[in-house]
Amino acid sequence: MSRAGVAKEQQAGGAMRSNVAKKQLESKAASSSTASRPYRIEDQIGYLLRRAHQRASAIFQSGIGDPNITPTQYSSLAKLDEYTELSQNLLGRLVGMDKATMQGVVRRLKERGLVDSRPDPGDARRTLLSLTTEGQRLVNKLLVNGPAVSRETLKPLNAQEQKQLLDLLSRII
Repeated sequence: MSRAGVAKEQQAGGAMRSNVAKKQLESKAASSSTASRPYRIEDQIGYLLRRAHQRASAIFQSGIGDPNITPTQYSSLAKLDEYTELSQNLLGRLVGMDKATMQGVVRRLKERGLVDSRPDPGDARRTLLSLTTEGQRLVNKLLVNGPAVSRETLKPLNAQEQKQLLDLLSRII
């Protein structure tokens, strides 16, 4: 082999070794930059859930059919419609609200004439809640709009992604 041929082969081999080394360095740099990447609030689960909740709440307010009903009031009315009568404590557990929040929700629903309460005849410490006629009328209207609110909230996702998101959220609550 001539000197030129040997030099060309060495050059080609050197270029190949150089490319392998370059790729290894790039790979190492990419993994170390990911590991040392600064904390970004936009990548955190709490931030993303809060932003998703803001979007869902805005869609709820504009689409549910009563601008004075909050999502927590809606879920309470829907559960009272489903069970007819519930203790305030059990209603709070069913809709995932602590005692103080549930008391405020019930107070506001009673002030609007949507919910009635009475002492439990079997346990005077317990309050039983039920929908008033006006509450039943309103919940019937709201429940018709509920599925459309959910569809609009999930609209950016395809059907498989919608199911996956709902499944994953159900697992973490």
